[in-house]
Amino acid sequence: MVRPERRTRTDIVVALLLTAAVLLGAGTLWWFSSARATDLVTATDPVERIPRAESVPRELEPIWRAPSAATTHPVVAGPAVVTGDGGEVVGRDPKSGEIRWRYSRDLDLCTVGAEWGNAIAVYRTAHNCSAVTSLRGSDGTRGPQRNTDVGFGTRLLSDGSYVTATGERLFETWRSDMVRTQQYGIPTDIKIPDNNLNRPNCDYSGTAVGDRRVAVIAECRGAPADRLTVLEANPEDGEQPEEVMTTLLGGDRAGVVAVSRKRVAVVLRDSAELVIYDMSAKQRESYDVRLNGSERPDQTVRVEPTSEGGGGIYWYTGRDTVALDAGTLRPRWTVRDTLGTPDTMAGRQLVPVEGGLALHDSATGERLGEIPIDRGETTGPVRTETVGDVVLEQRGDTVFAYR
Repeated sequence: MVRPERRTRTDIVVALLLTAAVLLGAGTLWWFSSARATDLVTATDPVERIPRAESVPRELEPIWRAPSAATTHPVVAGPAVVTGDGGEVVGRDPKSGEIRWRYSRDLDLCTVGAEWGNAIAVYRTAHNCSAVTSLRGSDGTRGPQRNTDVGFGTRLLSDGSYVTATGERLFETWRSDMVRTQQYGIPTDIKIPDNNLNRPNCDYSGTAVGDRRVAVIAECRGAPADRLTVLEANPEDGEQPEEVMTTLLGGDRAGVVAVSRKRVAVVLRDSAELVIYDMSAKQRESYDVRLNGSERPDQTVRVEPTSEGGGGIYWYTGRDTVALDAGTLRPRWTVRDTLGTPDTMAGRQLVPVEGGLALHDSATGERLGEIPIDRGETTGPVRTETVGDVVLEQRGDTVFAYR
């Protein structure tokens, strides 16, 4: 018969020390983890969706305002208006501005965007904008998260299917579960020489997305001019970028205005032209446009101010608002001397102008009236969004709501 093992006092002391070490290690991991520095308060009841407006009001009154330095335009995720400031992302009731859910970290926000009914928050870390969290718009429930390599100044661009995070040296695209579908550029921890790029020594000065494609302006070392490249947002091989077309442009200081399955529209600031290319890199048309002369104010990568609705894409040139056909990207009509991008309400475009919102027919551009708004001394730019019968404007670092 084998005698049962007896524990000595030394054995007990060693066991206690080991237990204490494990607990100390777990506590240390928790103390330095992102979970300790994260606070999430979800909504008790989901934010109610506002019915679509049946008509355009004759007048609007201010109903609330909120700081949102992490956004450049009003962000709507599902039924909620989402603002981002400092390290806090907030989901608000559109009609009252009431805070319905809140997510905060002890990091500063890089930017906030929205897609798939979710808010997407990108946080600044020591070397880049690497911490990404998705939050359900209706109640703030945390969804998929990821890390990324995009640099400071990133913006989130959505084409209705994918989200692209811009970057001067690298940008990448994600699908709804936040899995990366492509990465273009040179990451800091590169694993493949030149990251499978045909032209690795480039800076990306302009980006636009549309119809599951990403269009980018590249400033490449030794090149005589800017280069336009269109990529698939979801290539067959996520490690191998899939170029649809690429061509040298006729000048520098270019920006991408819009991209569709068959066309891409580029603004050439040197010549004040809107140039349209097809996907064989052939120039199809060009149009003179009025620009404000500003190159890339406060942006590492220029994202042309655009909005969509009513069957068109609407581009703010810095002086005028130009309506483009969603397929051909040809200009359909122009409103001169505007302040920013419009949005659609009851089949009308609400175009921000001095003193209010000009109402224009989406198809013809015919002016149908104006709703007065007192913006004080604000002269622009103004980014407009509608949620039901609520009109949102972002001016500077603040979102304003009217009803």
